[in-house]
Amino acid sequence: MDIAVQLIQLPPAAWIAVLVIMLLIELGTMGLTTIWFAGGALIAFFAALFDAGLVFQIVLFLVVSIVLVIFTRPIARKHFNGSRVRTNAQSLIGQNGVVTEEIDNLAGKGQVQVNGMDWTARTTDNRKLESGRVVIIREIQGVKLIVEALEPIE
Repeated sequence: MDIAVQLIQLPPAAWIAVLVIMLLIELGTMGLTTIWFAGGALIAFFAALFDAGLVFQIVLFLVVSIVLVIFTRPIARKHFNGSRVRTNAQSLIGQNGVVTEEIDNLAGKGQVQVNGMDWTARTTDNRKLESGRVVIIREIQGVKLIVEALEPIE
């Protein structure tokens, strides 16, 4: 490697710019994606203050960013997403409902009542479920609940 390439330096202000850009992207998305690169940019900024070469700064930026992603992202995701409350229709997943109109996927009919509201419903396994059966909501596809019989079907 050419010595001139190793001695090229990036001004510390450039790393501050990268840091600010990463933080702004993170604030805009709140997806825990670019915050790790902001940490890498901060460390690279300190390396630039001590006149480290450009290659060293970039390698340090990448290594610190990757280490932060690997070791801190799972912890951060657990703490930030753990208290998130599902809202609207997503809050129905896992709840029980009662079939009010026989569910028949092939005929394209069926309704379930959950929390006093009627929903169009289909089964996960294409079996017919008679009126009065208790079901558990497994997912929502569009405006249809995808349900499964709570007790085994004979």
